[in-house]
Amino acid sequence: MKRSLTLAGLVLAPLLLFACGDEDPESSSTAEPQSSSSTFPVTVSRGKTAVEIEAQPEQIVSLSPTATEMLFAIGAGDQVVAADSYSNYPAAAPTTDLDGFEPNVEAILGYEPDLVVAASDPGDLVSSLDRVDVPTLLLPSATTLDDTYTQIEQLGAATGHVGDAAEVTSQMHSDIESIVAEVPDGEPVTYFHELDPNLYTVTGSTFIGELYEMAGMTNIADDAPNAAGDYPQLSPEYVLTADPDLIFFADGGPGGVTADAIADRPGWDQLSAVQNDQVVEVDPDVASRWGPRVVDYLQDLVDARSELQPAG
Repeated sequence: MKRSLTLAGLVLAPLLLFACGDEDPESSSTAEPQSSSSTFPVTVSRGKTAVEIEAQPEQIVSLSPTATEMLFAIGAGDQVVAADSYSNYPAAAPTTDLDGFEPNVEAILGYEPDLVVAASDPGDLVSSLDRVDVPTLLLPSATTLDDTYTQIEQLGAATGHVGDAAEVTSQMHSDIESIVAEVPDGEPVTYFHELDPNLYTVTGSTFIGELYEMAGMTNIADDAPNAAGDYPQLSPEYVLTADPDLIFFADGGPGGVTADAIADRPGWDQLSAVQNDQVVEVDPDVASRWGPRVVDYLQDLVDARSELQPAG
């Protein structure tokens, strides 16, 4: 009954923080200047999140798993001297015990960074680094694919890899266009994306919901009564009533939920997704990050949907 989408990983723990945060509207602009190669000094972002980088950084500390993936994708991996404990992709990432949620400024400074990249500003991270003239680039969790492209471009300008970043985003655009073209015609199929055994989920208005929509799927959570926010908790009764065509669960892995356990929930053996063997385990790490591997995730979603309803 269980099918697995094999995607290299991240962690479920930061999912609700990394994948559901609201983006600061003042941080969404692309970097300046817009050129084929970086010139320094360069100002990245604008408004209260703007950061000026005087020279091409050689000692980058990344406190965001997504930023780590982006940095390596644009060819800046050799400049990364330390990455947080969740930065487990790619394999070459210099993972440490640094924590992006509870950052230890003294430990960060021990790597002598000339640029720190983070997804948020917990405590006094940015102000503390400002006091010792270390610039901090904040790249909050994306809410759309356009946010992903923007952040890759910002990192390109910040690290001296503008051309490489442009190539990455161009390839992503091309790959996504090709993948979407594979989506079967016909009515969208319905899905339930499970974040944890308590039936917390995503709605169609989230970043990951956008990917499901591109794959030709409709989210059952969008019509749930009394569902609060973009990451609501559904009742078992509602899931049974909605009867999704596909169930994707991101709470598997060692000691986690299994497709058999989902089928064993009271009444769930009657769900169409269970009866049709359409309970799909997804890697929580890839599902929670908004870097270049969203292309891989979208491909697997389209594959799962096509298996349920082939093109023809």
